[in-house]
Amino acid sequence: MKSVYFAAMLGCLGALGSAAAAPAVPAPAVNMPAPAGDASAALPPPSSSAQKLYSAAKGDLLQIRMLLRNGGSQSSVGSGFLVGTSNLVLTNYHVVSQMALDPDVYTGEFIDTDGKRGPVELLAVDVLHDLAVARINRNGTGFFRIPERLVTLTQGQYLYSLGNPLDLGFAISEGAYNGIISRSFYDQLMFTGPINAGMSGGPSVTADGMVAGINVSKRTDGESVSFLVPVRFAQELLKKVAGQAKPPKDFNPLIGQQLLAHQGAMIDRLLATPLSLKSMGPYQVPVRESDQVRCWGRSNVKAEASFNAVTIACSMESAIYVSESQQTGQVSMTHQYVRSTSLGPLRFAALATTLFKTDDLGGSKDTRLTGPSCTEQFVKNRRLPLRAVTCVRAYRKFAGLYKFTLLTATTDDPAANLQSRLDVVGVSYANGMRTTRAFLAALDRTGKQ
Repeated sequence: MKSVYFAAMLGCLGALGSAAAAPAVPAPAVNMPAPAGDASAALPPPSSSAQKLYSAAKGDLLQIRMLLRNGGSQSSVGSGFLVGTSNLVLTNYHVVSQMALDPDVYTGEFIDTDGKRGPVELLAVDVLHDLAVARINRNGTGFFRIPERLVTLTQGQYLYSLGNPLDLGFAISEGAYNGIISRSFYDQLMFTGPINAGMSGGPSVTADGMVAGINVSKRTDGESVSFLVPVRFAQELLKKVAGQAKPPKDFNPLIGQQLLAHQGAMIDRLLATPLSLKSMGPYQVPVRESDQVRCWGRSNVKAEASFNAVTIACSMESAIYVSESQQTGQVSMTHQYVRSTSLGPLRFAALATTLFKTDDLGGSKDTRLTGPSCTEQFVKNRRLPLRAVTCVRAYRKFAGLYKFTLLTATTDDPAANLQSRLDVVGVSYANGMRTTRAFLAALDRTGKQ
């Protein structure tokens, strides 16, 4: 599975139903929410310690449902939990994203372990860390404690994750804490234990009930490798709730502000140092490899082929989940070097034209983004003449955010062609231009074959 990006292998544990989607921007994805597991992936029987903990905790454990206002049918389900003795509920943003983005279409409902249910009022969201705080019409017993200070965990320490897996009923899963994962843009905790779809937003606690993290995602290509949002981000969100006079009437501007803040930090980090350069035939191409970005290569070089192609693809390993159909805050770059072995100039030119795809950039009917506005020009970077097409699409819901796509193709060799693509998703116009210019300026010819 080496060619599959990390974010593409994450399954959001939350929403069974339409609220689940894997980040796919543009090479992965996402960071994230896709339904994971099935009815055959049952949790193992809990130990006596887990049974005692569940018995004490179950009164404050909740299932969170998104319902269509028109008809009341269930759209998605996740989990949540009451904080202390308050009526505040912690869950994942992606569990309540439908209600946050489209409150006229969706509403929220909780169901507790006794089958009691009631409305959910959304108070605050943290899209970047996939957290939300809601309020319900009952109070907790005080079991789930959010520590005032950071929880100190040791490698191998037992943790217990609770939730409603696969909408089958409330359950507890035990596993071990195995460190902090930094491959996503924001830290996550690795939980080595089985958790399934529907458990998103549930708590992961120490043996004495101290909340260590919130269930958020799992690796779908492995066994019992799951991820938690560190509790410190929940602490910060709860402090904001305590300081706000009333919840926002419209969460879309707030979500847009959070995404704008993220893209600024993301691009600053991406361009903090010059892009690395790799050789492809006689060309040099820009790439970026870091904790957040991984590069992969592949080749179809065969003796009998009429042309050879070598590809390098780099992509951020996570994206910010906005909705089931939209992930953002992601950068990817791809380079393909094609060289003829037996094609004449005209046939090779036709091949290069076919490979230069400008018809997959989206249309005006997309409810998330406007149609692409593209400009084409022929430029020369020092020794390298290029055809360059830049396309920009604006976010419909979030003012000031754009998706940039830059396509380039060399025009200097009738038997060889370098085509490159850069996608910068969910950035300001200034940062989109800044990134495309840095990418374009780094393309060059080395003079070596």
